[in-house]
Amino acid sequence: MIYLFIVLVAAASRFVPHIPNFAPITALAIFSAAYLPKKQAIVIPLAARFVSDLFIGFFAWQLMLAVYASHLLGVLFGLWIKQEKGSRWLKIFASSVGASLLFFAITNFAFLYVQYPHNFSGIVQAYVAGMPFLKGTVLGDLTYSVVLFGAYALAKNWAAQRSLTKNPSL
Repeated sequence: MIYLFIVLVAAASRFVPHIPNFAPITALAIFSAAYLPKKQAIVIPLAARFVSDLFIGFFAWQLMLAVYASHLLGVLFGLWIKQEKGSRWLKIFASSVGASLLFFAITNFAFLYVQYPHNFSGIVQAYVAGMPFLKGTVLGDLTYSVVLFGAYALAKNWAAQRSLTKNPSL
């Protein structure tokens, strides 16, 4: 039931007015992989994206494949966070920025390269044309990652404190 709630909230957040590409899907993939089994970590962000795409609209399947696969790279970052080595918040920050940059690189190549000459100049033009979307992607991934991981940490801390007040002998 909680998974359905997460999917619906993430999907609904794509309908809130925002700057282009400011979305929770990649952050949700990162967070899910850090705390859930791999199957749920894969299904939850894909389901959230798909549900929102039902209402926002679909586009060419080749481009959708690039977008959905790019979101799933967040799962790999989440698995890295799950490892206990290193600063957790530094890994969250690095994962959010890294996933954003990979999303930008993959999706702008898929979306824009077809519109430009297929040479080095065309690739440069495609990425320059996509630059306005990078800001929203990075800000969205960072913001939603901080919200998800921060809310979870606060809830976990609150539950632990509540448990201690109910059972002071612990």
